[in-house]
Amino acid sequence: MSHRQTDSSDGAPLDLTQLRTFLAVYRAGSFTAAGPLLGLSQPTVTSQIRALEARLDRQLFERLPRGVAATSVADELAARIAAPLDELAAVAERGRTHDEPSEPVHLGGPAEMLSTLALPALAPLVDEGLRLRVTTGLADDLLDGLRAGRFDLVLSAIRPRGRSVVAVPLMDEEFVLVAATAWAARLTALTCDYPRPLNDAPLVAYAEDLPILRRYWRHVFRTRLTRPPAVVVPDLRGVLAAVAAGAGVTVLPRYLCARELAAGALVLLLDPDDPPINTGFLAHRAGAPARRHVTLVRDRLLQAARTW
Repeated sequence: MSHRQTDSSDGAPLDLTQLRTFLAVYRAGSFTAAGPLLGLSQPTVTSQIRALEARLDRQLFERLPRGVAATSVADELAARIAAPLDELAAVAERGRTHDEPSEPVHLGGPAEMLSTLALPALAPLVDEGLRLRVTTGLADDLLDGLRAGRFDLVLSAIRPRGRSVVAVPLMDEEFVLVAATAWAARLTALTCDYPRPLNDAPLVAYAEDLPILRRYWRHVFRTRLTRPPAVVVPDLRGVLAAVAAGAGVTVLPRYLCARELAAGALVLLLDPDDPPINTGFLAHRAGAPARRHVTLVRDRLLQAARTW
């Protein structure tokens, strides 16, 4: 197969490798971010783009302090080559032999949601050849990584902003106020209109500023929570374990503690008509080339989320 394509103004063929590199930079928004997508170093990416610009005698990107901005010439070139190159990449992936490993799918998200919901749903795909690399972290950091091309998909607790990321609602997580049975027995006078019994209960949180608890107090009790936490664990699974062992009171996503509630290890302290709810999103980069296993993971998560 020829690796040249006639595309320049004087009719001479353009280098297909340079066109692939150009498209990766165009989609990622920087030379640095495009490198890992291509398996190339940043200097190599820069060299190929400069060679392509010299061959076309046109500027493709304006260099910015952070990343690059595409010129109108780049917009036109991307519109012409994106679909053919994506089709070629899809054919190449379908042509892999059974013994040839596929490129890993890089998935990011909150540790608790990945461990409790996403990974059990994706586990059967491993037998179908899926290779998965999982990264946990905060939503803003993960979305920055998605934009930079470090991830294929991100589970996000916040709606991404900007046109470079496409996100679809995945699930609504309900927040519940819970404690072990010993503490629940001491809080029987608690109501949505009377939160005072909680004043003597130790609070367990995953951060010093109690973000989930503060939201619950504001939404359900219509008051501001100002007390410091007694225990801070930077993982909601750790918060769950501490509260189930009797450390105090906390607010958790219902999906995370459903098993403990069903078994009686935790008690639901309140059941308000209008509980706090947060929408989670499944995000991917706009214009990212189609890859079969990325699509497979995305479709499986969307399907599984119907029961979450």
